[in-house]
Amino acid sequence: MPVQTLPWGKTDSGKSINRFILTNINGISAEVINYGGILTEMNMPDKNGMIDNLCLGYPDLESYENDSFFIGATVGRFANRIAKGKFILNGKTYTLPINNEPNHLHGGPAGYYKKVWKAKSFEESGSTGVILNYLSEDGDAEYPGNLKIKVIYRLTDENELRIDYEATTDQATPVNLTNHAYWNLSGTGSIKNHLLKLFASRYLPMDDTAIPTGEMAEVQGTPLDFTTPKIIEKDLANVEGGFDHCFVIDSSDEALAPAAVLKDPDSGRVMEVFTTKPGIQFYSGNFLAGPFVKHGALCLETQFFPDSPNQPDFPSCILNPGETYQHTTVHRFVVEKK
Repeated sequence: MPVQTLPWGKTDSGKSINRFILTNINGISAEVINYGGILTEMNMPDKNGMIDNLCLGYPDLESYENDSFFIGATVGRFANRIAKGKFILNGKTYTLPINNEPNHLHGGPAGYYKKVWKAKSFEESGSTGVILNYLSEDGDAEYPGNLKIKVIYRLTDENELRIDYEATTDQATPVNLTNHAYWNLSGTGSIKNHLLKLFASRYLPMDDTAIPTGEMAEVQGTPLDFTTPKIIEKDLANVEGGFDHCFVIDSSDEALAPAAVLKDPDSGRVMEVFTTKPGIQFYSGNFLAGPFVKHGALCLETQFFPDSPNQPDFPSCILNPGETYQHTTVHRFVVEKK
């Protein structure tokens, strides 16, 4: 089916926002807006044919402009945290805005999730999509370099939502882009009864401000062991504050590797996650509030490791002129009838 493009209001500054509805031959649809590069909806049938939206979202643009949970957003220039908002690159110290005291989080208070992106829909054999472009200028949130970014959302007839990220720069800069969708495969209620498997035998221990210590520890024998499918509620109370940890994906050689499998036994829906990046942040919606409920959805954010600019033993997140940042994440949806 062709992509539907619908007007979705204007920002406070008067910029027009469109909603792009991608639909495949199996009755699955994804909706994206060019404000924040946000995935607003992911609709699919359950084992009984009932269609639900599997993503948290708001009913209007104004709510997204006031959002503080990064709902469905494209985040950057650096997803996750940078310790104390500081890093040194090529001998120069950069100081970023603090929005998760005492750290910089997801690009700061005016990250890419608060920007208006240029957008163009497309149709291909077996898929439909939307291409988003944004120029993050030198000094944007105090990061160095003019960063040209392209994000492609693509919904295929194989029931895959594929997100491709590309970026180039004219100065060396940290780059770490991801999507911050909150998933609930039942479409309502809690995610505590969801089954989660992570293809990660190690995780990154953190200090009390959620900054990695630099160690990569084994999950075996800890509440963070999801190497075999486990109901999220089983160990939720055994982790102070809930899950909000970065896991080291076992196959992380820049090939598209399995990262997670999420299942909802009640609806029969399954979401498999594949990525080219070395880490996946599992966040169990511990601080959701307002129109949402605590543990009402979860995030599986594929990315470079948190605080990578300050951690020389982590895979490098530095993009140099002449190089191209590339990152692909695939969400594959299945319905188990039994």
